[in-house]
Amino acid sequence: MYTLLTVPFLVLAAVVTVATGRRPGFADRMRASAWAAIVLIVLTAIFDNVMIAADLFTYPEHLISGIRIGLAPIEDFSYPLGAAFLVPAVRCLLTPRGIEEQP
Repeated sequence: MYTLLTVPFLVLAAVVTVATGRRPGFADRMRASAWAAIVLIVLTAIFDNVMIAADLFTYPEHLISGIRIGLAPIEDFSYPLGAAFLVPAVRCLLTPRGIEEQP
């Protein structure tokens, strides 16, 4: 169930990111997004595992895929991954052309 909730978010992130492909600085944006995704995934792994271990929340087994990183279901990692690419892409698309080219 949670996996089905993450798919539209990841698809949206991918579509919006690809839509910025012709904008200046695409390669730099992808590199920065990849680093941000790595950092966010590591932080998610640490803090989700701590919070789950502390019994702050749980996931019903029948609603997750069963794949886990520590105690955290793999579905938890889709949101930081998608956000690391979606947020810069949306900002890029909302910036009028020409402004991003100025020093």
